[in-house]
Amino acid sequence: MAFKRKTASIIFIFITVLVDIIGIGIIIPVIPDLIISLDPSLIKLTDEEALSKASEIGGWLMFAFAFVQFFFAPVLGELSDRFGRKPVLIMALFGLGLDYIFHAMAPTVFWLFVGRVIAGFFGASYTVAYSYIADISKPEEKAKNFGMIGAAFGLGFIIGPVVGGVAAQWGIYVPFYVAAGLSLLNMVYGLAVLPESLKKENRRKIEIKNLVPGGALFALRKYPQILGLVAAYFFIYLAGKSVESIWTYYTMFRFEWSVTQVGYSLGVVGILVTIVQGGLIGRTVKFFGQKKTILIGYIFWVSGLILFGLANQGWMMYAFTVVYTMGGVAGPTIQSLMSNEVADDEQGELQGALTSLVSITTILGPPLFTFIFSYFTSDASPISLPGASFFLGASLALVSMIFATKSLLKHH
Repeated sequence: MAFKRKTASIIFIFITVLVDIIGIGIIIPVIPDLIISLDPSLIKLTDEEALSKASEIGGWLMFAFAFVQFFFAPVLGELSDRFGRKPVLIMALFGLGLDYIFHAMAPTVFWLFVGRVIAGFFGASYTVAYSYIADISKPEEKAKNFGMIGAAFGLGFIIGPVVGGVAAQWGIYVPFYVAAGLSLLNMVYGLAVLPESLKKENRRKIEIKNLVPGGALFALRKYPQILGLVAAYFFIYLAGKSVESIWTYYTMFRFEWSVTQVGYSLGVVGILVTIVQGGLIGRTVKFFGQKKTILIGYIFWVSGLILFGLANQGWMMYAFTVVYTMGGVAGPTIQSLMSNEVADDEQGELQGALTSLVSITTILGPPLFTFIFSYFTSDASPISLPGASFFLGASLALVSMIFATKSLLKHH
C-alpha cells in the first residue's frame, strides 16, 4: 500500500512539472498574435512592422515572468518547509489555472504583464516539487526520481508548443484555456491522491535569510579554481536565450510561418534537445573525453547560431537546428567538471548557485535579444538584419568558449 501511494505521489509530481512546462510551451507560439491583437497601435501596421514592435513587448513579458519567479522561488520553498508541500503545490496549480484564464480574458497588454507577474509567482512551484521528491525518496532513489523531473521538463517543451500551435487554429485564446484546464485538472487529481510528504515534526519556522534570491551565488567565492568555468556557464546560457527569445518572432517575420508551423518547429527543437541531453552527451564524453567534448560543443553551438541568422528559407531552420542542438553537449559537461572540483557535502550549494546564474540569464536575455531583433527589423535601423540577435548570441558563445578554454588550460 505504501509503495502504491509513493508511486502515485511521484507520478503526480511528474505530471505537475510536466503541466507547468506544457503550460509555458503552449503559449509561446501565440504570444506575438496575442500582443498584436491587444495593442491598437500595432493592428494598424504591416505584419512585419507589427511583429518587430511586438517582439520588444514580448521580451519584457518574459522578463516580468522570470524576474518574479527568481524572487519568489525561495519564498515558496520556505512556505513549503513551514506548512508542508501539498498545500503549496495545490495553491500553485490553482493559481496557474486561474492565471491562464486571466491571460485569455486580458483586455489590454498591461493586463498581460499583470498575468505574467502572477504566473511568475505560481510558476516557481518546481522548487517545491523537488523538495517533495527529496522527502519521499531513499538516498539511492533520488538520482532516478530527480531524473524523472528532468524528463518532465524535456517532454513538456516538446508537447507544449505543438499543442499550442494546433489549438491556436481555433483561436489565439484557445491554448490558454487548454493550459488552464490541464492545471486545474491536475489540482483536482492532487487533492485526491497526493499525501503530505513533510511530517509535522520536520517542519520549521520561516527564516528571513533564506528568502534572499540568489544568495547561493556568494558561495562561488569558495571555489576559485572553477570561476572561469562558472563564467563560461553563464555566457553560454545567456547566448542560448537568443533562440528562446526570438524564435517565434524571427520565423514569423522571416518566413511568414503560422502559429501552427512555429509550434511544430519548437516541438522538433525539443525532441532534438532531448536526444542530445538524454543519450548523446554520455557517449561523446566517453569517446572524446570532457575537454574535447566541451570544445566540440562550442563549435556546433556557435555555428548553429550563425546559421540561424543567415537562414533565408524555412527548411533551413530545421536543418540548422540539428547543428545547434549538437552544441548542447558543452553545458552539462562544463557543469560536470565543476561538480568534480567540489566536495560531496557542498554539491547542493554549487548547484543552487548555478541555478541562480541560469535564472539571471533568463531575466537578462529576453529583453536584450528582443530589443536587438526589434531594432534591426525596424525603419530606425540603417540595415535590415533580422538575424542580429543570433549573431549576438554567437558572439556571447565565443566569449564563453574563451573563458572555458582558459580555465581548462590553467586548472583542468
